Amino acid sequence: MMRSAHFYITYLLCVSLGILSVIFVLYWSFRWRGGFAWDGSTHQFNWHPVFMVTGLVVLYGNAVVLYRIPLTWGQNKQSCKLLHGGLLFLAMLLAILGLCAVFDFHNSNHIPNLYSLHSWLGISTVTLFTAQWMLGLSAFVLPCSPMAFRRLLKPVHICMGSMVFVLSITSCLTGINEKLIFISEGKTNATQRYSALPPESVFGNTLGVLIVAFGLVVLNILSTQKWQRPEPRCDETTRLLSPEDI
Repeated sequence: MMRSAHFYITYLLCVSLGILSVIFVLYWSFRWRGGFAWDGSTHQFNWHPVFMVTGLVVLYGNAVVLYRIPLTWGQNKQSCKLLHGGLLFLAMLLAILGLCAVFDFHNSNHIPNLYSLHSWLGISTVTLFTAQWMLGLSAFVLPCSPMAFRRLLKPVHICMGSMVFVLSITSCLTGINEKLIFISEGKTNATQRYSALPPESVFGNTLGVLIVAFGLVVLNILSTQKWQRPEPRCDETTRLLSPEDI
């Protein structure tokens, strides 16, 4: 009981930080960047941080901790797989929409694509995420996948999932910092220089801190051994593990 209570307090913190991160990025886009559109203007660019923070960080983070929720341990693992894969698919769609928004904005305004460290990290993250999702679908959801392949791939899948999540956070942090620097240089409705810490810069930095805090809580949940979903026991005298158990 104490173990479950500790988990749910931590999980509540995880959910709260995720919701706050989405609220902050939305407020930033409305309050200082002028809102949203899909017309090639800077208002179209504003979709990019919203989709990336919501998809690559918040939805992704909640999807990877899904198996740690004790209430799911008594459920059929196949339903957890479908919910896990569905959340990740939604996150992937938002990430792709975020890329479409920024590429279309750049092309409409004759801005080069993929020249910054942030863009390199971002495109690498989405590429690895897509490959990870497709491999997970083929290995763990489709019934034709061999059991030996599932056992071999499972630790790799878990490790890659954490790596993609860390890359997602890193990409968002570099993107926030890059945007704030561009604003201070007068490229996107500048007010004051970044070094003077105007309210927008303080707010953007705070968003970055929230994303880091959310990431640390998610990684803590993933790394805490006692919160891992119990593995089904294979009793050779009764039954073999089914594909749904892996």
